[in-house]
Amino acid sequence: MSDDTLQHTRLDGIADYTAALDTLCRLARRNLYLFDKDFDSSGFNSETRYETLRGFLLANPANRLFVLAHDTRYLSTLCPRMMMLLHQFGSSMFIHQTPANLQQITEPFSVADDAHYVRRFHFDDPRGILAQHDPENARVLKSRFMEMWAASHPATSTTRLGL
Repeated sequence: MSDDTLQHTRLDGIADYTAALDTLCRLARRNLYLFDKDFDSSGFNSETRYETLRGFLLANPANRLFVLAHDTRYLSTLCPRMMMLLHQFGSSMFIHQTPANLQQITEPFSVADDAHYVRRFHFDDPRGILAQHDPENARVLKSRFMEMWAASHPATSTTRLGL
């Protein structure tokens, strides 16, 4: 089997989903698009994920990390590692919140480099799929992400207010 052979891996629970997100983050070489309801319980405050994302952003100044959530409170208040990344890589990492008219979207998904993706069927259903080397479906999900992104607004910034 060559390294670029289509692979679909079934995800049957939160542990599988979290591991699949780790794999996806390691596969990213240029762009990483992440969408979830709030990113709680999916490993985004783990040291391993932090180091992987930090390595991705350090690897090339052109690399970009796009994070989109219905609710960004978890990221901004209970996820210090993601906030450290945002403060360190404010020109390469972006966090947006979806507007009210997109809150009905209930399928979390993430895409790396127009080739790989992780998708769950619903926020409340831990089952899903990790797809590697599936550019056709990855591009469809990326297009969906970009449409949502265009309608969304920045939710967390690198600016620290205070005296």
